[in-house]
Amino acid sequence: MPALETLIAFFGVAVVLALTPGPDNLFVLVQSIQRGWRLGLAVVLGLCLGITGHTVAVALGLAAVFAASAMAFTVLKFCGAAYLAWLAWQALRAPATVAAEPGSTAAAAQAPGGWRMVGRGVVMNLTNPKVLIFFLAFLPQFADPARGSVAVQILVLGLVFMLATALVFGAIACFSGVFGTLLQRSARAQTVLNRVAGLVFLGLAVRLATVSRT
Repeated sequence: MPALETLIAFFGVAVVLALTPGPDNLFVLVQSIQRGWRLGLAVVLGLCLGITGHTVAVALGLAAVFAASAMAFTVLKFCGAAYLAWLAWQALRAPATVAAEPGSTAAAAQAPGGWRMVGRGVVMNLTNPKVLIFFLAFLPQFADPARGSVAVQILVLGLVFMLATALVFGAIACFSGVFGTLLQRSARAQTVLNRVAGLVFLGLAVRLATVSRT
């Protein structure tokens, strides 16, 4: 088990990293504005589940094997890029319909299901090989072999990182989601939101497709 001071320092670093603009928090921001804060939180849950997957991979040593394979890295990043490109296409062709009041039957019918949004978060996180390689380099720095199993310490650190991410991304989802709900009451604003979301997803797809291991 890592020392308490180590966990506190690690939590502070994790919060700063979560606040740093990147694909994941941008994904939360756009989805929350487009879909509302509730579904934005579903995306956050999915991203946190993805973090758990990366943490387990590092703890079991699978991440090191993956990082050494250029083929695995390339396949995974192109799968992620293709998924983001598909989301971009869906957003760009989405019809402009005035959103109903939050929580209404009409609003629920227009929006994707919560579990579907959780799935988007999971896929978004797990198909980004840079996250896995980052965890492989980052988490072991805070593990001390003298304090017991390194694998267990990495799992604990991963949970702390997930907590920091959930707090920061959850705040982003709530604030941007409330703002987005107001915009969704206008068909014109919704059209703009869909187009912006599509361009953002497309940009993330290009960014992921062109990323390198170094």
